[in-house]
Amino acid sequence: MAKAPFSRLTPDRILDAVETLGFTTDGRLLALNSFENRVYRVGIGEGRSIIAKFYRPDRWDNDQILEEHAFIEELSLAQLPVIAPLKSREGLTLHALPDFRFSLWPMQPGRTPDLEDSAILKRIGLLIGRIHAIGAIRAFKYRITINARNYGYDAAQWLVQNRFIPVDLIPVYTSITKEVLSKVEALFNLHPARIFIRLHGDCHPGNLLWTEAGCHFVDLDDCLMGPAIQDLWMLLSGDRDIQAQQLQTLVSGYNTFHRFDPSETLLIEPLRTLRMIHYAAWLGSRWTDPAFHSNFPWFNTQRYWQEQILALREQSALLDEPPLLI
Repeated sequence: MAKAPFSRLTPDRILDAVETLGFTTDGRLLALNSFENRVYRVGIGEGRSIIAKFYRPDRWDNDQILEEHAFIEELSLAQLPVIAPLKSREGLTLHALPDFRFSLWPMQPGRTPDLEDSAILKRIGLLIGRIHAIGAIRAFKYRITINARNYGYDAAQWLVQNRFIPVDLIPVYTSITKEVLSKVEALFNLHPARIFIRLHGDCHPGNLLWTEAGCHFVDLDDCLMGPAIQDLWMLLSGDRDIQAQQLQTLVSGYNTFHRFDPSETLLIEPLRTLRMIHYAAWLGSRWTDPAFHSNFPWFNTQRYWQEQILALREQSALLDEPPLLI
């Protein structure tokens, strides 16, 4: 991983890249909140703006990015509220500079939805059900599948091998990750259907934009193959009773267009466990990028890893609890 992969992405290069696709920029340029890639709001005159997204080098290959774009277009053609990339005159959505690949997107304002409003939550569930009905039609060819190996074992091993775990904590970290991942695998094996479909993959509240017209889904950069519950559990919060009520509301909308398998609630805590381990490895793999040092100063400290181990121990106990009932 390059130490500063975006250091050569200057404002002039950003504006020049947008203008190669026929837009006339007016000099307005605003960096948006994105760490994995670099995303900018670019003014194109008369108060209008578009979004320019520059992909982190060496993360996804072209086939994986184009498969994401194709999935978004498939959803858009079904009149789902997703934000689709703009096409060039030649019909292309992925473009290249000597050092970077990029795409352009329409500007979509909005706010985080109020997930305490049951009507909004049910509406979101309905839309996710529609997305999954289309996602279940065929499988991804190039995108990854979430499992204990790539999101768990590989991530934990990478952290140890690259010396992120303090030496004195390696034995306990290795032990607790082995313990929780063994439970994760066992619970995945207990899931009777094991039906994996195309998913948003990172469907947390920050990737939902609420407007007067309803909800818009953005940032399918992490779309993947996995169980349907992956796009639902990150919208839950609070104690078990509250989460069960929230999930029931989501599912009441979801079932309008796609049947939710209640047995998938068994996978909520396993998926949460994988996200915890994978997130730490993601931060580690980006630690040579200066933007991560300034925005995640608490990462890779002795205290961080002690708290991570404690959180995994708590997660181990949660993996032993019965699943949510809806």
